[in-house]
Amino acid sequence: MSATAGQAADGVRSLADRFGTEPGMVVMEMGYDDDVDEDLRDALIDRCGELVDEDTDEVVDIVLLWWRDGDGDLVDTLVDAIAPLADNGAVWLLTPKAGRPGHVEPSEITESAPTAGLQQTSTISAGKDWSGARLVAPRAARSKR
Repeated sequence: MSATAGQAADGVRSLADRFGTEPGMVVMEMGYDDDVDEDLRDALIDRCGELVDEDTDEVVDIVLLWWRDGDGDLVDTLVDAIAPLADNGAVWLLTPKAGRPGHVEPSEITESAPTAGLQQTSTISAGKDWSGARLVAPRAARSKR
């Protein structure tokens, strides 16, 4: 059995695989601070190249959004995050896990995402201290863009 890029022979998926990244994808990062998971960032940079910041003029495939309780209005930030997003792109909303400083209640995500025009499709453990929620535009909204 052969392993695919970024996948170990024992079938364990790498962090970059779990985020659906491919070489050449443009990944925008928002909410960077000194508490982010550097292993995750390194895995994405190794796969896709340097992360672009929110001032980019490029259309992006993935938005990596680090979000903590107290960071402001999540709906407004999600709206800002989807502005440069490609039609089939995804926002990965990264929040501290329960019991960690800055933890965001899951209900805040489930209430904010639809208001911003997004739907949650999955969640993953994105490292020791972070959870990731994959948010995308509903299919009907993507076809109208």
